[in-house]
Amino acid sequence: MNNLKIRNVLPEELDCITEIEATCFPAAEAAPKNVFKERFSVFPEGFFVAELNNEIIGFINGGVTNENHIQDEFFETMSLHIPNGDNIAIFGLDVHPKYQKRGYAKQLMKHFIESAKKSDRKNVLLTCKNHLIEYYKQFGYINEGVSESIHGGAEWYDMYLELK
Repeated sequence: MNNLKIRNVLPEELDCITEIEATCFPAAEAAPKNVFKERFSVFPEGFFVAELNNEIIGFINGGVTNENHIQDEFFETMSLHIPNGDNIAIFGLDVHPKYQKRGYAKQLMKHFIESAKKSDRKNVLLTCKNHLIEYYKQFGYINEGVSESIHGGAEWYDMYLELK
């Protein structure tokens, strides 16, 4: 039986994380290794990997803010991160394509939400493309419509999950 283990990322795993990101997102949207390195150094407690049979197959990561929407700058730098902020923003939820549609992303999301609750956050924020709105609604996220985000030149939708 395959056992999925969700745990915090380790610094030596950032190359693998970067490869998965490049597989899951177009180049204009994918975060490079230096961005993951900064996210890890600033907020490692918000960076989780999914490990299956000793192989990293996916991850979820984010940062904390008092804003109600994710600023595009946040995808590139952690300078907007506020450690004691009210809201936690998800920067990416990635599962390698050969492991998709097996519930692993769902497990990562549930783990992230539970971690946010334990950290006493008020909301979880994310942006997604139109075809993923229904997916995120299953967790209780509310769609706020088209985002002001122009990250990667794509059209994004702002969503939030109220925790309190």
